[in-house]
Amino acid sequence: MPDSYIIEVNSETAGIVVRGQGGYRFFASSQQFNRLEGQLFRNAREAERAARKLLNGDVKVAA
Repeated sequence: MPDSYIIEVNSETAGIVVRGQGGYRFFASSQQFNRLEGQLFRNAREAERAARKLLNGDVKVAA
């Protein structure tokens, strides 16, 4: 299993997730996704869903 993944939403790079103890930590690549910065996800797919929800205006995901 890879240690990191690039997260893209609508052909835009949202950031990367890096595997560590407890899951995958998100590092934003643009200000648009800063609300996810540092959050821990179980897997890369979960991080991608959170980035997609944030982009679509669902602010609950970034709380």
